[in-house]
Amino acid sequence: MSLKNYRTSILLLLGLLAGGILGVVLGEDAHVLRAPGTLFLNLVFVLVVPLVFFSVSHSIVVMRRSGVMGKVLGTAMGVFLVMSLVAGLFAFGFMSVWNPFKDLTGQGELLVGEAFNPDLDLGEALVSAFTVNDFALLLSREHLLPLIIFALLFGMAVALLGQKAATVERFIAEGEKVIIKMMDFIMRLAPIGIGCYFADTIGMLGGQIVGSYLEIFLVVMVVTTLVYFILYSLYAVFSGIPLAQFWKEMIPPSVTAVGTCSSAACMPVNMTSARNLGVSENIVEGVIPLGTNLHKDGSVVTSVAKVLFALYFFGAVPEGFGPAVMVIMLAVLGSIVVGAIPVGGMTGELLICAVLGLDPSFAASLLIIGTICDIPGTLLNASGNLVAPLLVQRFVKE
Repeated sequence: MSLKNYRTSILLLLGLLAGGILGVVLGEDAHVLRAPGTLFLNLVFVLVVPLVFFSVSHSIVVMRRSGVMGKVLGTAMGVFLVMSLVAGLFAFGFMSVWNPFKDLTGQGELLVGEAFNPDLDLGEALVSAFTVNDFALLLSREHLLPLIIFALLFGMAVALLGQKAATVERFIAEGEKVIIKMMDFIMRLAPIGIGCYFADTIGMLGGQIVGSYLEIFLVVMVVTTLVYFILYSLYAVFSGIPLAQFWKEMIPPSVTAVGTCSSAACMPVNMTSARNLGVSENIVEGVIPLGTNLHKDGSVVTSVAKVLFALYFFGAVPEGFGPAVMVIMLAVLGSIVVGAIPVGGMTGELLICAVLGLDPSFAASLLIIGTICDIPGTLLNASGNLVAPLLVQRFVKE
């Protein structure tokens, strides 16, 4: 395992550690560090709208032109969705039993005041978040869901027009590269920016929130372990694969995921392991690259933790069937957005804030969860994309 592969995560964790220490030492005086933290967040915010538009549109064009057979593509998308929903349901159920968020309830009043109304009908809020009544409103990070839908339709139209829209296709492809490079520049400041923001948060809320983050990490680790060994074994049995053979082939992508902390780096290994398990070449070459971008069970698990963290933090404890569905669906949607957008720059976290009506700066607090849970999340993201083609082949019967 090379430390170079973890350079970004290590630097961000060091920034969080330094910020936490400063927050404890300075107390409320750490508020002076909020300015550089806000400066970093604002730099990210101005790029989110073009990043979402270019990346999502281009992803649709690439998917439409990938040559994957219609039946395989439809089955793959169904498998991705079902696996993500099961992972989200499992994570939500487990976190309802082992609840690491209960000590955070209502703390958010100290940060954003009336930005979130605990009496809000979350189901209605989720539905209304899909549309806006004016094009100009799409150009706001507060309306990411309508922007994503617009980008999906735009990319689909470009793909269907083919050569008639060749110039537009080139524009969105090159535009994506430019915005991603700009985001890469800005994210190099993340250890300082997030560290300063975290110092201010610790200064206001006290060191107890650090313990909550650590407990969230432990819960995510346990959920990851259970999904990895139990759910994935059940999927293998359903697909007709002997467990001994299945786990023998799961080792290479799992080790690669932990060693590189990159789902993309696991794609060649996953393809080899899938072939060894008897998956047809058509499914291997179509499903695994697609799943690397769109299917991320680990991101679903961590996104459930992020949504619950936000709800408890602002005193909106999710009770009943409706809020539970909202949490799981928002987590699944967030994982798809993260997968479709390279170098996402807190896009998933901003989506959560937009749907829940939170101050966008709270995305930095959610990013901390994603950072500390990066390794278990990547493990599920990568290994789940070996399981998916097995299920696709089971349904397609090739």
